[in-house]
Amino acid sequence: MSALMSRLARCVLALGLLLTAAGCGGGPDHGRVTIMVPWSGKEFQAFYSVIKEFEKDTGIHVDIQVTRALTQQLDAAVAAGAPPDLAMLPSVGAIYKYADTTKEEDRKLQPLDVPTGAYLQPFRDLTEVRGGVYAVPVKVDVKSLVWYDSAVTSPPSSADARTFAAKKPGTWCLGLESGPTSGWPGADWIADILLAEGNGDAYKQWLSGQKEWNSAPVKEAWTAWRNLVGTSVEEASTLNFAEATKGMTAKPPTCTLAHGALSAMGFGEGRRYDFVTSSSTKRLEVSADFVGMFTTGNQSAEKLIAYLAGRKAQQSWVNQPGGNGFSADSKVAYDSSVQRQIARMLRPDSGYTLCFGAADAMTPDVSAAFYRAVLDYASDDTEDPTDLLKNLDDVQNNLGNSQVPSTKLCAKLT
Repeated sequence: MSALMSRLARCVLALGLLLTAAGCGGGPDHGRVTIMVPWSGKEFQAFYSVIKEFEKDTGIHVDIQVTRALTQQLDAAVAAGAPPDLAMLPSVGAIYKYADTTKEEDRKLQPLDVPTGAYLQPFRDLTEVRGGVYAVPVKVDVKSLVWYDSAVTSPPSSADARTFAAKKPGTWCLGLESGPTSGWPGADWIADILLAEGNGDAYKQWLSGQKEWNSAPVKEAWTAWRNLVGTSVEEASTLNFAEATKGMTAKPPTCTLAHGALSAMGFGEGRRYDFVTSSSTKRLEVSADFVGMFTTGNQSAEKLIAYLAGRKAQQSWVNQPGGNGFSADSKVAYDSSVQRQIARMLRPDSGYTLCFGAADAMTPDVSAAFYRAVLDYASDDTEDPTDLLKNLDDVQNNLGNSQVPSTKLCAKLT
């Protein structure tokens, strides 16, 4: 009876941590795989279609654990010794958190035998830690985009959308609420503004800890964002990001411009929107969804991660209705004309410099503090972010700088 109760207790713990349990057997089930993901809606449906193709091809059953609080759920599952076989890692900072340890026994991510030579930089370098591959990019995004409806508003006269938007205060579709990661739309935007300044060195110095949060360039990026969005910041801290972008589709539109990746916009099918890059520089803020493996001995998990890393799965994924993402493999083709336009900037000879998003490069706890500070700044009457930035310096001093080498964060496509 005691052995049975012990086994039941382990099952209850696993079920409490995860939204979907892979089963409560004594060892790995080699015909099943568990994978933890953060998506919902059309983004999840695009991923699910790829998983169904894998199940049909292999006969392997995939248990998908869906959680919006991925960082917290994954941390809890790993700490309890009940991690999923695979997990989408919410940031490159998480890759280093779980893989960059001096003691092999402390390493939670497992090394992968997956070729990465087809991937563009900086995505390829960011998968490698201490000489081994510990994650693969399965979907990437370009964040440095400003969207508009040409039937409603004229396009910016130049590529500098910041100058264009400053002449039209209050036109932004701005929502910062996004569940456990509320604040990220503003964090991405602030980072995008800093990336566009000068030669881009201030951005890299900030991420590497050489420039404090309260340094002049970083503070100016915060105030530039606040001035840019103008009255659109009102109530933005409690307005859902996806709901805010629907203002472009309202009749009449309640806002005319939106900032961010195509996959985040949720414009809907059959509606054409145009975009410009958010600055006149050829620097783009990018992000990626990486997948890593947390268990050993499950060959089905190894087959799934190899499948997700391959061109066939990635091409299917980005072309699913609602997929709207991109592949780090420049040879993947796109059905959508808008995706093809954006993908041209991801070609190896495009001349663009791709820089990983700031919050994604930070340790997860520092990213969370960044998001909270954005919410506080948006809801505060004062436009001076000094106190918030000093607090972020304290947080970073306590938690330490990101383990991600700053030399890996940007790459020019030549």
